[in-house]
Amino acid sequence: MESNQSDWRVSASCRDSDPDGLFVRGAEQNKAKTVCMGCSVRTECLAEALDHRINFGIWGGMTERERRALLRRRPEVESWSALLESAKREFSGAVDDEVARVS
Repeated sequence: MESNQSDWRVSASCRDSDPDGLFVRGAEQNKAKTVCMGCSVRTECLAEALDHRINFGIWGGMTERERRALLRRRPEVESWSALLESAKREFSGAVDDEVARVS
């Protein structure tokens, strides 16, 4: 599992950013979240934070407050990694189907 974690981190949009920029408070969090927009491993990053209950920083485009709210809304989720990967695959399949339909 550790090599899986390392794999997504290598592709993260924030890999060359100042890490302190992702651990800010208040209005600065919105600026920090922009680093995550369009990141190819945003889902994996968010799953890491949710599965490990990481309390600080911006992860997968969500603040700690947003992640806590999500965890409270979905206490039945045992593996965010599995849930988010499944949703990502379903969405990708739906997009592929739509592209094929209009082509």
